Amino acid sequence: MSEAECLLLVKMPEIQLGAHTVRSHGVKVARAHMHDWLILLLLIVIDVILNVIEPFHRFVGEDMMTDLEYPLKDNTVPFWAVPIIAIILPFSVILVYYFIRRDVYDLHHAILGLLFSVLITGVITDAIKDAVGRPRPDFFWRCFPDGKGVFDPVTKNVMCTGLRSVIKEGHKSFPSGHTSWSFAGLGFLALYLSGKIRVFDRRGHVAKLCIVFLPLLIAALVGISRVDDYWHHWQDIFAGGLLGITVSSFCYLQFFPPPYDVEGLGTSCVFSDVGRVSKWQSIQRHQWSKCTTIRA
Repeated sequence: MSEAECLLLVKMPEIQLGAHTVRSHGVKVARAHMHDWLILLLLIVIDVILNVIEPFHRFVGEDMMTDLEYPLKDNTVPFWAVPIIAIILPFSVILVYYFIRRDVYDLHHAILGLLFSVLITGVITDAIKDAVGRPRPDFFWRCFPDGKGVFDPVTKNVMCTGLRSVIKEGHKSFPSGHTSWSFAGLGFLALYLSGKIRVFDRRGHVAKLCIVFLPLLIAALVGISRVDDYWHHWQDIFAGGLLGITVSSFCYLQFFPPPYDVEGLGTSCVFSDVGRVSKWQSIQRHQWSKCTTIRA
């Protein structure tokens, strides 16, 4: 085997595989998953509708107000910050990984999985909020901003005198939307990072676990802030976190192999291709050793 043939053999996988970038394969990948993007749009429409409709107004008697008289406070984590925490932050990490590896398949599936995780969680959360109609811990001050409670003389139910929009929001305690969204986005990011840095490679690198737990810690702090602000009961936070982490796990596994898998670095759709590449690389190393022997 000549030296030229050896060099051609070594470079062959680069010629065959090419660079899967946004410019070269982006449109093709997006078209192949057009139905997924349409479903995302449908989820957005459904979530908007769920936020417009009136939630169930649960009976709130005078004797129940003891647990609903916490002060009405501003949000430590405002509503506009939730998409930044749950979507933009994970997207930024995913984008950085793309610039390192230049794999459009990984980029596309990560973005799609992230958006599905957040939007499915949002739809489920808002649907439950509207159906349950649980009053927030500060419901008394939403219902009676002047501090004077008014109750129906027959049913003993509240007769709110506050702003309608404030009262409507007061019936959306369960589950916590801030918490479910945060765990949906950052939970997906934690799984994504665990696959990329191979946390479960059994080499005992605790630093990898710290990287994976950091997004979950941020999500947990968001949930804790909701209790501190008296916008939610602790059960709302627990249910929201459980919902978010569950949906994010399903959405991640829809597009990627489990993080503990030996090929957890790749995506599910190119999983077999990754195996073929690994096999080709082993053949390549064997042939290159033969070439080195010939030249020696």
